[in-house]
Amino acid sequence: MTQGKKRRMSMLDGLAAAGAPLPAPDATAPGTMAASNRALRSARDAVDGHRVWDLDPAAIDDDRIADRLEPEDVADLRDAIEANGQVVPILVRRHPGATDRYLLVYGRRRLEAIRSSEKVDKVRALVANLDDRAAVQAQVSENMARRDLSFIEKALFARELVRSGFGTQTEVAEVLTVAKSAISMALTILEMVGTELAQAIGPAHGVGRPRWEALGRALAETGADRAGLVRLAEEVQTEAAVAPALSGPVADAPDPSVAAFDAVFRAVTKPVRRPARQSKKQHKRLIIEGKRAATLARSSTALRLDLEPGPFADWIEAGAQDILSDLHARWSRRDED
Repeated sequence: MTQGKKRRMSMLDGLAAAGAPLPAPDATAPGTMAASNRALRSARDAVDGHRVWDLDPAAIDDDRIADRLEPEDVADLRDAIEANGQVVPILVRRHPGATDRYLLVYGRRRLEAIRSSEKVDKVRALVANLDDRAAVQAQVSENMARRDLSFIEKALFARELVRSGFGTQTEVAEVLTVAKSAISMALTILEMVGTELAQAIGPAHGVGRPRWEALGRALAETGADRAGLVRLAEEVQTEAAVAPALSGPVADAPDPSVAAFDAVFRAVTKPVRRPARQSKKQHKRLIIEGKRAATLARSSTALRLDLEPGPFADWIEAGAQDILSDLHARWSRRDED
């Protein structure tokens, strides 16, 4: 996979629940919308005077840990902002090591849309006083209000948080408002599947933990060619991308990443065709004048007579048709004798 493709397969703004079902609504329970709202309120409370600033997009860095796998086209959003203005501000925080620079908390699509615009040169932003932990919480909570991440996106995001030194699995679970066991299970399955293959497949919304786990186990049991499976997933994704251009949009077209997952899953779990079991042959030696003259072999499919080479075998070969016809006639008259 090219580096450009990997960059395009960005994962956006947060993690909801790493494979664990959300509990019933409870304002005190972790992982609920109430907890998300509290995180967002905390972010808003930290905003400098609740003032909306017009900032230079080039002064904003996005060093957040990516979590979404789907590349997002911002062309439509850019056109809407150019026509109607930026209605919803993004959220940034001051860069701890650089004056007059900012770090993005959430609003990447709006920022990218304005960066690509030739008509709009400022981005409207709220500036919050947040540390790293609070920024991640706000990022996660803002995403929970939009669209849940798929299981594999959750697993990838959790792993990057741990690898980046953000905290232990327990600490990551606390920030993401999920159980530590859910984080541990997600990381184990991701290790089984492999990062490159997971990214090639894509988010696969609707494909939950059981099927990803089944894929991981099948990969371990079969020793499948990972590079070949990555190519297969990318081919399915490419075909899905070009299909609308060739034949027009199709109603209820399958999610390309789900199609890629299904193709990889079938390739790994398809039944292995075993060679037909051969039945045991029964051999019988035929003796004439004290010497072996032939071997009679009987199987479930045939009766075979192998003659020892010599004049007798030559005579049988020359008169085989007449000899066989005579033997068949004798067989037909067996009840008359």
